[in-house]
Amino acid sequence: MTQQSRVGPPPPFDPTVAATLAVVHETMPPDGLTPERIPLYRAAAAEVRSRPAEEFTRDGAFAVQERAVPGPQGAPEVPLLICRPTGAAGPTGVIYYIHGGGMVMGTNRHGADDLLDLALDLGMTLVSVEYRLAPEHPHPAPVEDCYAGLLWTVEHAGELGLDLGRVVVAGTSAGGGLAAAVSLLARDRGGPALAGQMLICPMLDDRNDTPSSIQMAGLGIWDRTCNDTGWTALLGDARGGPDVSPYAAPARAADLSGLPPAFVDVGSAETFRDEDVAYATRIWQAGGVAELHVWPGGCHGFDMLAPHAAISVEAREARLRWLRRVLAS
Repeated sequence: MTQQSRVGPPPPFDPTVAATLAVVHETMPPDGLTPERIPLYRAAAAEVRSRPAEEFTRDGAFAVQERAVPGPQGAPEVPLLICRPTGAAGPTGVIYYIHGGGMVMGTNRHGADDLLDLALDLGMTLVSVEYRLAPEHPHPAPVEDCYAGLLWTVEHAGELGLDLGRVVVAGTSAGGGLAAAVSLLARDRGGPALAGQMLICPMLDDRNDTPSSIQMAGLGIWDRTCNDTGWTALLGDARGGPDVSPYAAPARAADLSGLPPAFVDVGSAETFRDEDVAYATRIWQAGGVAELHVWPGGCHGFDMLAPHAAISVEAREARLRWLRRVLAS
């Protein structure tokens, strides 16, 4: 019996999420991202890229600056969007955010609004990094850019007014996978001490063969076809083979001990469900700390697609509660 024959029907979408998906699919099918369509998807996101930094001040609640900081050796500079609370009397905690986009699209503007909500509630600074994209820049370019930006941020904590005891790496989708990889790099290179890693529907496993990836083919927002496109852009012919680095696909890491506390959340009706559950489980098995949420009926990125759905509201509240706990410990 094959794995595919053992997989049952897909779990149902949350009704509010399903209604939103019906509208989204009119212009963006769940399997629409193929290699030749990457430029079209990037063009569709151009409006976000062009947003001026001033739009992230939240009516003066944040002082915003853009910095181009040293990248990996021999590579271009790494752009950072830095949003620090204007009312902060002393050093603040920092959310170092890595955007999503399947490894092939996105900028440091993408997803920043959602993380600014958390930063505003907690009086934290948001640093959002922009990394080079595949396929033009395959692994290790994206993760090394993200790590270089983190190192610069930590090294300039005094100048930026940051508390080095409260640094959390966060990421969504591909950015969640990169956040997990940056946490592995920090552990293995003796890099910055991290208070936590917030992995929101993270893209962790290039093998693309879990029951949920099979179950959700042709459904939701990011299905198996899209996943193949993203991972192949990043890894080329190595995708799915025996020699993929854990810094490219964190699910490949043999050892998940010694990592900062993790927050992992994912929808029950999405491609990444099983790889994300497995990652949290392996952190526990290694003696680590992880908090896992599987939101019933959630598709990939459900909280951004349907922000007023009950599960979206609860997901944002859960992230805020976790941040409060991990930063207080």
